[in-house]
Amino acid sequence: MITYDFLQHYWWFLIALLGGLLVFLLFVQGGNALIFLAGRNEEDRALIVNSTGRKWELTFTTLVTFGGAFFASFPLFYSTSFGGAYWVWILILITFVFQAVSYEFQSKAGNLIGKKAFRIFLTLNGCLAPLLIGTAVGTFFTGSPFVINKAAVGDIAAPVISRWATEWHGLEAVANPFNVEFGLMVMFLAITLGALYLINNVADTQLLPRLRRSLRFSFGAFLLLFVIVVAQLVTMEGFAVDGQGSVYLESGKYLHNLLQMPIVLALLLIGAVLLVAGVVMTLRKATYTRGIWLAAPGTVFAVMALFLIAGYNGTAYYPSTADLQSSLTLANSCSSEFTLRTMAVVSLVIPFVLAYIAYFWRKMDKQSLTTDELNQSEKY
Repeated sequence: MITYDFLQHYWWFLIALLGGLLVFLLFVQGGNALIFLAGRNEEDRALIVNSTGRKWELTFTTLVTFGGAFFASFPLFYSTSFGGAYWVWILILITFVFQAVSYEFQSKAGNLIGKKAFRIFLTLNGCLAPLLIGTAVGTFFTGSPFVINKAAVGDIAAPVISRWATEWHGLEAVANPFNVEFGLMVMFLAITLGALYLINNVADTQLLPRLRRSLRFSFGAFLLLFVIVVAQLVTMEGFAVDGQGSVYLESGKYLHNLLQMPIVLALLLIGAVLLVAGVVMTLRKATYTRGIWLAAPGTVFAVMALFLIAGYNGTAYYPSTADLQSSLTLANSCSSEFTLRTMAVVSLVIPFVLAYIAYFWRKMDKQSLTTDELNQSEKY
């Protein structure tokens, strides 16, 4: 029998899956961060921009889907975070606006600020978007200053359930070193994935060696930050929930979650191994270009595991540092059983959508992008 509790966990699993897909698709941003680092001339930069330009809509669509799924399944999180920590989400949105405008207008007639200016915007999006998204996700483990009062919904004068406890409205997240480290980790992961994707998608004898050098640096930085973040994660206090729904601090909570959920631990380890294998094989063999297809599932698995330890096993996935009992859990922030059940039926079409995307992705990337092909087709 499908219970309300099962539906809550099912939808958090889908949120984790969408989060993993989103982080993987940030390879578009990571690739754009390499426009000036790996691209030394106009041909190099045109290849990078047009390679990532074929996929940028997927990242933005997944981001919107991720937000929409949160809104539909856990609306209290959506109203609390998007309504309280709005500066972070506004900055993320602005960086994606930079991206969309840059792809659309950099090669258009009448471009008054020049192609280079728009490529600078793409580079900013490539660095800032993963950094900001990662910093925001870091608060799932460290908490945010908000207060929940569900009784306020009956207040005609001010029916506001959640209130932010500071005037910074999300910007205070950067004051916590763990959040910043988490954000930097996601940023360097995106650049690593971007380099792997470009190595697989672009055929240019001058650009590829520079992409491999960039890959070596970005992966080294990511690996260092990953070790630091995981070490802190398994030793820090976590926000546990007892049988009555009360939230309390538990030493080593996220380590306990990994040990008590061996499938999630296996998911994290398999993801890490696949990611490392994709990068190492690419760096060790100059002719190997398929590392992205190992790193892609590895990224999805590892990110899913992090989301699952944040919300499963009696854990508050969005803790409050202003009022511990205001922390959001799967049980106290979800939609009604009817809504979750109805949407669960709709979610069954997801595999068909993924198959559709995979099919056309393969059609688009069947041949590597070259300068000659670029000169014969419409380009960004």
